[in-house]
Amino acid sequence: MAQHKFTTAAFTLPLIFAASVANADGDNNDNNQGNNNRNQISFNMVSANPCVSQATARVRVVSTGTAEDMTIHASGLPANTDFDFFVIQVPKAPFGLSWYQGDVQTDEDGEADQHFRGRFNIETFIVNPANMPVPAPQVHHNAFPDALASPPTAPVHTYHLGLWFNSPADARKAGCPATVTPFNGEHNAGIQVLNTSNFPDLQGPLFNLSP
Repeated sequence: MAQHKFTTAAFTLPLIFAASVANADGDNNDNNQGNNNRNQISFNMVSANPCVSQATARVRVVSTGTAEDMTIHASGLPANTDFDFFVIQVPKAPFGLSWYQGDVQTDEDGEADQHFRGRFNIETFIVNPANMPVPAPQVHHNAFPDALASPPTAPVHTYHLGLWFNSPADARKAGCPATVTPFNGEHNAGIQVLNTSNFPDLQGPLFNLSP
């Protein structure tokens, strides 16, 4: 599993900011909104690939005013398997800008529960205000090596969520393609298994929690 993680407290890219209070609700079939408390949202993640067609997750985000607590209950996944969780710009490939949030591990029944604390609302974004590339550490040198510099970018909001197999071998074992992707700490993950494509590309579920 990943050894290199970022925190929202650091003033290095990616910078993730947010605040909270409003609410919305989405499910596997639509993006209906309403009937929620002021300081939280609840929504589903849906299967991202036919080889894991039974996979689903329920997500709840609760604001404390200065941060958010995100809890996830996933089911229908391969048992005793490691996965990697990301906050992403759009739910499907090419995904856009993405931020590694943490790890999820299933039990013998293919279920998993995880808790993350950070900024998860309408103000969540990534930015590099410099007008030129800024040098970046290069730690990994595999099929997806680290960039030598971060490109300039105006604020880009990241309102979607995604979950990936931690390894292509685990994906193959589950009957999925063994494609290698950069979505774990070592940049050698498997394919995506869950996402929030039940919401519009430019209005992911985190958009619905307002400061």
